[in-house]
Amino acid sequence: ITSIMNRVRNLKNKYRNEENITDEFNYTKISADTTDNSGTVNQIMMTTNNPEDWLCFLLKLEKKGIPQMDVSLLNRLIGRYSQAVTALPAEKYSQDESYARILVRFAELKALQDPEEARDQFHLARLNCKKFAFVHVAFAQFELSQENEKKCKQILQKAVECSAIPLELLETALQNLHLKKKQLLSDEEK
Repeated sequence: ITSIMNRVRNLKNKYRNEENITDEFNYTKISADTTDNSGTVNQIMMTTNNPEDWLCFLLKLEKKGIPQMDVSLLNRLIGRYSQAVTALPAEKYSQDESYARILVRFAELKALQDPEEARDQFHLARLNCKKFAFVHVAFAQFELSQENEKKCKQILQKAVECSAIPLELLETALQNLHLKKKQLLSDEEK
């Protein structure tokens, strides 16, 4: 809090114009985590605010470590993915593949912390981006990892019924499920 207050004071000194002070104060408020790319996040939010830029930023952030092994990184990533989901309106981006990838990855990261919250996030992803087969496959994979094979199969069958694309991805996942494989898609198939 002290760091934020010092930053706000410095911004007030730097910008005497009241409009600039308000803009910069709001800019600072968006992310209290000033140690982790807050400038990049603020730039994305204040300028383009599109799924492609968010996804690019988030994937770069993920390369800084292994979320499964680093709780601090996992928490930071979940916070940033949450910001992205909040900043991007579903009604505007539901047909955007990058937006769908953000929703899916957010759910996958949540699964490392809280499976019930992850399930809610997967439902949200599937509800908002139902045309993308990979969204359904990711949710089905989550259910399979929770040892819920019946639910996994239902998700994949509903994806076929709602004509998610590409259909081949869903067929491969269903085939692998019938073969009792633990991974619905291999890395090559993904």
